[in-house]
Amino acid sequence: MSFKSHLSIAFLLAVFCFGFCTATSAQEQDDPLVKVFTDIVALDSTEDLSAMKERKFIRALVTLSMTDFFIYNGQPKGLQAELLQHYENALNKGVSRRELMTRVAYVPVPFSELIPALNEGKGDIVAALLTITPEREKQVKFISGHRWTVNEVLVTNKSVEGIKNLDDLAGGLVYVLRGSSYVEHLEKLNEEFASRMMAPVLIVEADANLLSEDIIELVNAGVVDMTFIDDFKAELWAQIFPDIVIREDIQISTGGQIGWAIRRNNPELEASLKEFLPQVRKRSYLGNMLADRYFGTTKWIRNPMDELERQKLEGFMLFFKEYGDQYGFDWLAIVAQAYQESGLDHTSKSRAGAVGIMQLLPSTARYIGFPDVTEIENNIHAGVKYLSHLREHYFSDPELTEVDRFAFTWAAYNAGPNKVRKMRVRAKKMELDPNKWFQNVEYAALRIVGQETVTYVANIYKYYIAYALSRELLNKKAVQLQAMEASGEK
Repeated sequence: MSFKSHLSIAFLLAVFCFGFCTATSAQEQDDPLVKVFTDIVALDSTEDLSAMKERKFIRALVTLSMTDFFIYNGQPKGLQAELLQHYENALNKGVSRRELMTRVAYVPVPFSELIPALNEGKGDIVAALLTITPEREKQVKFISGHRWTVNEVLVTNKSVEGIKNLDDLAGGLVYVLRGSSYVEHLEKLNEEFASRMMAPVLIVEADANLLSEDIIELVNAGVVDMTFIDDFKAELWAQIFPDIVIREDIQISTGGQIGWAIRRNNPELEASLKEFLPQVRKRSYLGNMLADRYFGTTKWIRNPMDELERQKLEGFMLFFKEYGDQYGFDWLAIVAQAYQESGLDHTSKSRAGAVGIMQLLPSTARYIGFPDVTEIENNIHAGVKYLSHLREHYFSDPELTEVDRFAFTWAAYNAGPNKVRKMRVRAKKMELDPNKWFQNVEYAALRIVGQETVTYVANIYKYYIAYALSRELLNKKAVQLQAMEASGEK
């Protein structure tokens, strides 16, 4: 299969907590998931290290990631978690009384928000190994260990053929981390291609909640053809994913410096980190951690746009479009939910008795006026009507964005509206935004119903992105072809 012939799509994998069980209220006092937020209590501050020590905590901005930071068996884990713990130990060297110690509080944010959140005073350190670029250096101060260098290498699915060098990327599509240095370097490559009258690389930036290792998982599944990633991350994930190929011979950046970032007006913190970071090496804290803690819990993703799945969809597409329009839903979002519920298999029946493509309980169907949902059209109609009922009765708040309205409605479809109400109440107590699902109420959901609903919503959203992005990419390709024809290119 040629890399230009395979349609690239994306998804959101918003699950970061494995083996995390529901706890009692008493247990919550020592719960690190709660501590992540209750230690910072909406603080906005750009003060330096002396003020941080006075308040007894330093806020580390992290991305929820199976490489950098995640919760495992109730404890913070990952490269950045371990580095931060070592830094906390260094800060408190010689301090024997616990009440006098300076702690590190973790503040999870999407990758694209790391630098903005730092400069807005929502955190004190960007604890991520960011590649140092001229554009980023205008915004922040980097602290790097002397050995922290990185090459940005191409990673493809094993089925991809026809790429011998960078020139073979011309006219192709590459899916990369949003806001990353990979985007900057690919844009420079496109400038070079333009000077040589070559077609540009179509750069697609991932959803803001998707990280490099998530994209690598997509490449492994054949959903995405290729990406660029730091070489040390590629090497680590190659131990887990058997169907990726690391192209060390094809790089868009070599010998780049990587490091943590701080605000430019924090010289005390800069001096402290400059003393600490050269003592550690990036690879020494990773080792076999990923293989031990990630493999076996990974949910290998499916490709909802492969030929067999597309054939299934074509048989039901008119019904999804008709009832999506009737009730004011993007029909692709309904398809995404149906794919999560049944894999578009109308013969599916759950242990609880839910039936059909939309996996409706007969009692729920009767409640909204459908005595029989064994027929495909009735099943889809009833499922969409029930979604509309949940949305209008429970999630019509004007404060909710359309994405969050969808997420809450999906969560209620899975767990029930009363459970979702409790999740929002719990989120507010955890100093989270009760009007946002991703990276907010979903954390409270873990406490109330466990992993199922969090995974359910995340999977639907990833499939929705897959369908929607495939439509978007087709449009982009059509525009690109029209432009090439207009300019006389072949």
